Amino acid sequence: MLGKSDIVLTEKDVLQALKGVKDPDLGRDLVDLGMIRNIRIGEGKVALTVNLTTPACPLKAKIEADVRSALQARLPAGLTIQIDMTAEVRGKGAAEAGDIPGVKNVIAVGSGKGGVGKSTMAATIALGLKAHGASVGLMDADVYGPSIPHLLGASGRPMARGEQIVPIEAAGLKLMSMGFLLEAEQAVVMRGPMLHGIMQQFLRKVDWGELDYLVIDLPPGTGDVPLTLSQTLPLTGAVVVCTPQEVALLDAVRAIAMFRQLRVPVLGMIENMSFFDVLAYLQDRGGPEARKLVEGKSFFDEAGDERAYLFGQGGARRKAEAMQVPFLGEVPLNLFLRESGDVGRIDQAFRDGSPSKPYLMAMVENLAAQISIRNLKNPKMPKLEILN
Repeated sequence: MLGKSDIVLTEKDVLQALKGVKDPDLGRDLVDLGMIRNIRIGEGKVALTVNLTTPACPLKAKIEADVRSALQARLPAGLTIQIDMTAEVRGKGAAEAGDIPGVKNVIAVGSGKGGVGKSTMAATIALGLKAHGASVGLMDADVYGPSIPHLLGASGRPMARGEQIVPIEAAGLKLMSMGFLLEAEQAVVMRGPMLHGIMQQFLRKVDWGELDYLVIDLPPGTGDVPLTLSQTLPLTGAVVVCTPQEVALLDAVRAIAMFRQLRVPVLGMIENMSFFDVLAYLQDRGGPEARKLVEGKSFFDEAGDERAYLFGQGGARRKAEAMQVPFLGEVPLNLFLRESGDVGRIDQAFRDGSPSKPYLMAMVENLAAQISIRNLKNPKMPKLEILN
């Protein structure tokens, strides 16, 4: 305790009271990190702002509770304490050659093989970060199969403003995709150097503006396009999407190996199609008789688990632990998510009541935490090169 209520408090007293309160993800003192701001001291009242490193902080409530508890324990009793929670996304330090002006973080979303839902996960990562209040762009680098425009119901031709290309906007995101430049059924027939040139234009000729995060949907595999992009992008890190079965995990391991060889930090793995919630499906789609049948019953196993693990269970989590890669979360098979994407409204997966929302938000928050940790450990973007 600092003393009796007649002692005049100073900003130094408040900061001293908060010494030792840490960000659980970063493992560092909030005061040392400069996250305690705008301290106001009035008669019988202390107010301050906690400025988080991302609006998608998964432990926001815990940090607020820890700050309040420390102030109540170490300042005179009877004070009214007001805590305002804000966020300012941190990015790279000093600008380096190849940086995209105004973009704080660039996240590549890749996979070892196609068909694992990589583009859906890239879109939901961008939408989840946007839902938390961040400014986000989404670049579709999957040039042979550009699906981002369809998932978001975006259309039109990008326009030029001077020497810059104005991105298409949909669902609050800034978008760029080869899909905006092609007819609906037109195939992309290009060699690597031509694709490399197009990707460079998407990155450096597009007026992305001020972005907290630019999410890039890479082509699947470890071929020419992801290799070229990984060499030239100022990446904060990469996310690898896979499904639980062993054949998909083998390819995911190769994707992680590629990023590591290119000295790109791997921010984590996402396991898509983790399980199918049979009971939820029957209750939602089975009609009155099916809902009545399953009401209050559990008939899939003795433990009461109605999850059907169609592709195996926990494969990505175990592989992430073995490879010392963060596991960002599991996303189950869900008809609502699939149908939302099919009709160009993948953003509906984040509406209240969506069965996918809790899983997607947990995954996005875990990723945002890993980005903050990466920026704290290595505030500058890595310079990338292929190792001999």
